[in-house]
Amino acid sequence: MNRSFDILGRSPGIQRLRELAQKVASTDVTVLITGETGSGKEVLARFIHEHSRRASKSFIPVNCGAIPSGILESELFGHEKGAFTGAIQARKGYFESADKGTIFLDEIGETPLETQVKLLRVIETGEFQRVGASETIATDTRIVAATNRNLHQAVAEGNFREDLYYRMHSVELQIPPLRERGGDILLLAEHFIHGFERKHGIAFEGFSPEATELLLRYPWPGNVRELRNLVESLLILERGKEVTPDILERHLVQRSRHKSLVHDPAKAENNELSLIYGSLIQLRQEMAEIRQMLQQLLLSNRLQSPPLLLPEPQAPPAESTPPPADIAKAAEPTLPLEEIERRSIAATLQKFGGNKRKTAQALDINERTLYRKIKEFGL
Repeated sequence: MNRSFDILGRSPGIQRLRELAQKVASTDVTVLITGETGSGKEVLARFIHEHSRRASKSFIPVNCGAIPSGILESELFGHEKGAFTGAIQARKGYFESADKGTIFLDEIGETPLETQVKLLRVIETGEFQRVGASETIATDTRIVAATNRNLHQAVAEGNFREDLYYRMHSVELQIPPLRERGGDILLLAEHFIHGFERKHGIAFEGFSPEATELLLRYPWPGNVRELRNLVESLLILERGKEVTPDILERHLVQRSRHKSLVHDPAKAENNELSLIYGSLIQLRQEMAEIRQMLQQLLLSNRLQSPPLLLPEPQAPPAESTPPPADIAKAAEPTLPLEEIERRSIAATLQKFGGNKRKTAQALDINERTLYRKIKEFGL
């Protein structure tokens, strides 16, 4: 067996999944794999193939959602010469190429209804016809399909054939999301680290204990794929140095900003968790920036305002002696933190003639935070 397609994990859900996959692998039953995006559906399909009697034959993955609906049927079943414009010669489809092997139909829920009719026939009879042909071709192909959609709901909405759904639903293997797999997160991260160290020739110093805790708390809306991509980014961009919470938070926030904003009801809850978590991380970073800014301002005496702290207490003067000027000044109320922050930003803006980039650099905050503060304080 090729260990690249093993199912890594020690969590109860993954152990149970591995046992079921090994059981169905020895048969030719059609398998439907369900799970969230990035959870490892193709890895599970390859695992089934590698444990089957077809392991020495072809494994052909087909992303049904990535192929335009107008040519999907031709890609799956092939076509004859002249079957349509551009068909200058006959061509085999994936089912012919996968004969005696396994075909993996990813995103089966995106298949057009007219193509679903032919898929049903292949499952039931093992036969199909090329586009533009009348001859029937027999195929001995194991079908493993996958989806992140709710096919039962798609059937109710008329977007998926009920008869095909029940044929595909003979055996369903559901992959648990990464956030429910506990220590598997660290096991997978270590596996990816070793692979990328060899690939890129960079030694990785690992995660600090605090960053490790953050890995375990993060909701992983992109599941295993997101973890894998994050590990590679950290290794390359940080040149293998130890990852601290600040480094990890910065990368997580940057990734969350680039996520697709297309609404998918099936992912809405996970995306909401991710956005909330990302906002908390971003807020923490901004508060750290503000604290650092104030510390630098105090050290450099940029503020021309009453001191933040009252002087050391002194013995009160006699009642007949008027209070000295410095004691009277110290008795004035301390400015609120927001006012100190507003004055510091206003003074620095004035110093640099309104240049926001230089102002942000002088205050050691990012320009986005500066723009927000300018708007907040009406500057």
